[in-house]
Amino acid sequence: MSLKIKVCGMKDLDNMLDLIKLPIDYMGLIFYEQSKRYVSSLDAHFIKSIQGIKKIGVFVNATEQEILEKIDTFGLTGIQLHGHEDPNFCLQFKSRSIMIIKSFGIDEKFDWQSLKKYDDAVDYFLFDTKSVNHGGTGIQFDWNLLKNYTLEKPYFLSGGLSAENVIAASQFPDHRLYGLDLNSKFEFKSGIKNVELLEQTLKNMSYEQISG
Repeated sequence: MSLKIKVCGMKDLDNMLDLIKLPIDYMGLIFYEQSKRYVSSLDAHFIKSIQGIKKIGVFVNATEQEILEKIDTFGLTGIQLHGHEDPNFCLQFKSRSIMIIKSFGIDEKFDWQSLKKYDDAVDYFLFDTKSVNHGGTGIQFDWNLLKNYTLEKPYFLSGGLSAENVIAASQFPDHRLYGLDLNSKFEFKSGIKNVELLEQTLKNMSYEQISG
């Protein structure tokens, strides 16, 4: 199975139209008001009309009602939960056939056993660099820490992925690695992606897969 590619933090409408021309599987839309990449509800109708890519809403400690409203108005395929959402909260959406990604900030002190209670409540984990700002640091965590992950739940790898390290990430030897989450290292500025850099990086990844 080839790795899935998720580009998170999309904000500009024209930028989104350029992005969907690339072989990218998921587009992340951030609904956390403190984020520099926060998506306005004024753009909901346009974003909902975009086809050919799965739209993932990113939330931090939002209410169930807030999330359901965004799922409907933006036509979201799934949600990514970056806060302190517990397994019961996650299960509310699983019963609605919504793809659920639960994000965890990773450092040397992370309690890997805490993931077990989420195993039946979510579809994927996302492992990011630990940060008080709930992601978007542009900093890579030590991938060797993933050796402490004992579950079979597939996961997205995030945190400082760039044109320089994304091939190494794609070749990380773990059958549970489902996708790569790209964001700040592929931006001109917050929310505006460098589509040409993304395109070239994806081509380089494809070449490595073929030649490797």
